[in-house]
Amino acid sequence: MIDADKQIITLPKGEVLPDSRMQETKGRVFTAYGEYIPFFCANCGEHKGWVPADSTFMFYLCRKCEETNGKLTVGMRLPDEDYWELLKQEQLATYGHYLTQEELAKVVEEDASPLAALLKQGR
Repeated sequence: MIDADKQIITLPKGEVLPDSRMQETKGRVFTAYGEYIPFFCANCGEHKGWVPADSTFMFYLCRKCEETNGKLTVGMRLPDEDYWELLKQEQLATYGHYLTQEELAKVVEEDASPLAALLKQGR
């Protein structure tokens, strides 16, 4: 939300879901469909599958952990959702509307504003 008087952007309350990928990727798999990295249950840590290496986020709870701990994730947020919310709020605060693809590209090329920094971060 944007505080109109102070132009401060705040995120909704609730914790961010943990990422089920390893911080340092080991065990990459190369296939005809691309590069894949392993992901794990966010609770027990057991290897559960593969996700495309260029994915920005992966959260997974295995069935056993979901049955016992699934309710713990209610109300948690995805980190990508936080990024997109900040991006939307910055556009509204600075320009008063959502920018088109062409306008966003121009901001990235020509600007050093907070919006340009957010857009470059998301690349």
